[in-house]
Amino acid sequence: MNKQGTVKRIQKKYVFRLICGIIIMLLMTATFAFVWVRYASVHNTTGHLEGTGNIAMALFIYLGLSVIVTRWMGGFKIGVNRKLNVVASQILSALVVDFLEVFISLAILGQFRYFWPIFWRYLLLFAVQSVLLAAFTIPAINLYRKVIKPFHMIEVYGKKADLENSLYEKLNSLPYKFQVEKKVLCPEDISVLTDEFAKYDAVVLNDLEDEQQNSLIKLCFAINKRVYYVPKISDIIISSADTMNLFDTPLDLNRNNGISIFRLAVKRLLDILISLIALIILSPGFLIVALCIKLEDKGPVFYRQDRVTLNGKVFKIIKFRSMIVDAEKDGRSHPAGQKDDRITKIGRVIRAIRFDELPQLINVLKGDMSIVGPRPERVEHVELYAKQIPEFHFREKVRGGLTGYAQVFGKYNTSALDKLKMDVIYITNYSLTMDLQILFETVKILFMKVTRIHLL
Repeated sequence: MNKQGTVKRIQKKYVFRLICGIIIMLLMTATFAFVWVRYASVHNTTGHLEGTGNIAMALFIYLGLSVIVTRWMGGFKIGVNRKLNVVASQILSALVVDFLEVFISLAILGQFRYFWPIFWRYLLLFAVQSVLLAAFTIPAINLYRKVIKPFHMIEVYGKKADLENSLYEKLNSLPYKFQVEKKVLCPEDISVLTDEFAKYDAVVLNDLEDEQQNSLIKLCFAINKRVYYVPKISDIIISSADTMNLFDTPLDLNRNNGISIFRLAVKRLLDILISLIALIILSPGFLIVALCIKLEDKGPVFYRQDRVTLNGKVFKIIKFRSMIVDAEKDGRSHPAGQKDDRITKIGRVIRAIRFDELPQLINVLKGDMSIVGPRPERVEHVELYAKQIPEFHFREKVRGGLTGYAQVFGKYNTSALDKLKMDVIYITNYSLTMDLQILFETVKILFMKVTRIHLL
């Protein structure tokens, strides 16, 4: 594969995204400018709202906020994420920016009595922006996929390659991004792969021995070849290390102290506040769902089950019952499929939008769980997975969560090992910012689920 052609393709990709990003920001800022200028011209009682400098300042604040929030939520990732994911990111970004702008505008106006007029105007602004963003982004992504060709790749796998990870199939399921054209078993002499690698844009390393993987990564670095590889758990832990420059030898440090006491205190405080507010807001919905469950088969409203959380502690998780009474009367786990006869009518509805999980806010309030964290597993599943994967207990270093890294970036059928890796990524790179990002990703996923249901 021509190296210069690959470089030009990458440059074209970045230029395309840059142009799209500029247009997205123009759409958001121009619509805001229309609303703000019209409102300011009518309510300019103090004379400080109009004028080129004042209007420019208001637009600059909105533009800066839009860039930061949209970038953080992945709204610029055209050609990287799936279409619906990118559009959902942009719409959620617009919602956050417009909500924050309500209070910024009130600060500029200097009078809180304008809250509702501003609020309703910005709500309408958000609706218009959502339509415009979707109308631009979907065709833009379609054009990107026609203009920017996918990477042609070669996969190198080891003798003990875990074929269950289906990496070849997963990559080729995104044909607009990847085309794995060849798979080869890693040879003992990796130097023979140099000429082979030259034929492709990128290399994929799948479950190689440490020595083989290290050698191939260095080879790809030497020949300036893009390389993808599946990290081992130790790789994930190492990636969070700090580099210390104490003397003339590089030294990495993994503290392995867990989350700091301060961060834990802030996290717990936020858990209490969010769960309490959410329970109050959702209480009418809880009553309606509880009534529907009771009326359908007169069985119990809630379903309780033993789960494992921080330090291996077992607690009773609470859910709305979405299946018939005694669905697991033999005491064994029977995962429910989409057409499972055990799922009740109301159960299908609340499962589709994950409403059955929301009573776990009570678990969060009690301290059994956190809003964000590794999903707490059943006791028997923990015992089973720990036999297969000794590191499975690593996920018990933090409280189980209502949502988590593995839930927003994984799938229902993601393997236990891959979920564990994602949980370790969360634990070793924990920050309050990451918690917030996972919460927004959760909202985005729920939005996409509701959208799919509506389209069906």
